[in-house]
Amino acid sequence: MTAATQTRPQAGDAGAANRAKRNLTIAKAMAEAIAQEMRQDPAVLVMGEDIGRLGGVFGNTRGLIEEFGPERIRDTPISETAFIGGAVGMAAVGMKPIVELMFVDFFGVCMDAIYNLAAKNCYFSGGQMPLPMVIMTSCGGGYSDAGQHSQCLYGTFAHLPGLKVVVPSNAFDAKGLLLAAIRDPNPVIYMFHKALQGMGWLGTVKGAITDVPEDDYVLPIGRAAVVRPGRDVTLVGFGNTLHHALDAAGDLAGEGIEAEVIDLRSIVPLDRETILASVRRTGRLVVVDDDYQSFGVSAEIIATATEGAFSALKAAPRRVAFPDIPIPFSPALERPLMPDAAKVAAAGRLACKER
Repeated sequence: MTAATQTRPQAGDAGAANRAKRNLTIAKAMAEAIAQEMRQDPAVLVMGEDIGRLGGVFGNTRGLIEEFGPERIRDTPISETAFIGGAVGMAAVGMKPIVELMFVDFFGVCMDAIYNLAAKNCYFSGGQMPLPMVIMTSCGGGYSDAGQHSQCLYGTFAHLPGLKVVVPSNAFDAKGLLLAAIRDPNPVIYMFHKALQGMGWLGTVKGAITDVPEDDYVLPIGRAAVVRPGRDVTLVGFGNTLHHALDAAGDLAGEGIEAEVIDLRSIVPLDRETILASVRRTGRLVVVDDDYQSFGVSAEIIATATEGAFSALKAAPRRVAFPDIPIPFSPALERPLMPDAAKVAAAGRLACKER
């Protein structure tokens, strides 16, 4: 498996020079992907709270009910257990449900349907009952939403066999990964970060708004992208933390440190080959993860590097993550705990001091 060198179409791509650029937010790219797939596949439908007339709290389904109606864009009662359990049944009989779990923090009330049903049924049935369903869910803090609405929990889902997990960092990837997720015969957890959505009231990282072709295109699930080449230290991020890594790489470049930045795009499957190839080039590794520090994705990436490229390491791998405490409500307490570019740059700087 090889990594892409960037996450957007290259100038030489077929048709790229002949079309006007369309800069979209992740929310609009997701809505477009869903609409395109619904037009060509009548088995696809969407369910969740406030996804109809409102268009989703995070804008992922805006405009869809006007085109497809309430039978295929179904507003549900406030019962994640009911509508995610229902989606499992729909997938089992040949439909392709997309369900929105409004906040990933709400997974607790529907985890039985996600893990004991969706994730395991293909295995239990000997491959005779694939479950093509997508659970799209918001994650991330920084808005004083406290511990009930601010977590990421990437590692929670990544730890469970039978689920694929994707986390886009920009609108181009968001569309391509969502189309791939809808078409995948496995259940896919599609995790979008609030800071990247393009909702005005949330604020949006500028790098998340990218050129998105109207055409149908798919990004393979399980393939990372090297979005900035370098030779001195490898910075690994995904979702919102990819942008922290890119900003840190820019700061380090001013000090003569060339950081290579990897966007994982998918947590499961994890593109270990791309991580190892980069660590063998640079000899140093910093992982950025806005989930809790212990027992998470950052630990798995570091384990991958030490198991597969130990002899190439010139310094101990480092991670920048959220500490293992409930997320505070107070901005004065929450903000200093979150990963940012300054913390990533400091970790990269320390790694490069070791020879």
